[in-house]
Amino acid sequence: MRVLLVEDDEDLSGRIAAVLRSENFVVDIARNGEDALHAGLTELFDVAILDLGLPKIDGVSVLKDWREGDRNLPVLVLTARDGWPDKVSSFKAGADDFLAKPFKVEELVLRLRALVRRAAGHAASRLVCGALTFDAQLGTFELDGLPLKLTALEWRVLSCLMLRKEMIVDRRELTERVYDGDAEVDSNSIEVIIARLRKKLGADRIETVRGRGYMLTAAVAP
Repeated sequence: MRVLLVEDDEDLSGRIAAVLRSENFVVDIARNGEDALHAGLTELFDVAILDLGLPKIDGVSVLKDWREGDRNLPVLVLTARDGWPDKVSSFKAGADDFLAKPFKVEELVLRLRALVRRAAGHAASRLVCGALTFDAQLGTFELDGLPLKLTALEWRVLSCLMLRKEMIVDRRELTERVYDGDAEVDSNSIEVIIARLRKKLGADRIETVRGRGYMLTAAVAP
């Protein structure tokens, strides 16, 4: 899951990013509204955390421009302001959730996971694909009822496939959602991760759709 974190407080953004990365999120940070606007319009994210009081362009204006540019990623507004008018202006601009400072980062993580899950069309937090289950709120996988041990990269790929189970996920999209923007990525890195997942899940659970991408399926060949 790739997050755009828009927060001008360097210490706070660093603390939030560290926790999110420990929870297997990929985090890109923008510290002013101008950079946030550009990133949101040109790059692929699963969710955004957006502060209102930003340098250059305020958060509400950034959000309005994202929505006018047909960027439909879920947005959680994060601000020190707790007044009703700020909430109203944020939601009118297209916000999906609102969290006032100070806050517990654990709550932020839960809210982000819920936003990503609902944006993918899943109301329930527990997703099932054959013998594989994913608790999208806790971030845990089970296979045949037993906990599934995954590396951070494997978790990111599998969660992306699980949220779009039985649908083809483009290889480029997987790459963007799995790696930090400044990471050095080998051309066959996604294929390597998919191969490792097939060893853990069974070779038939992840299909390669030639020229398009990958699909997680409940069907397993006899």
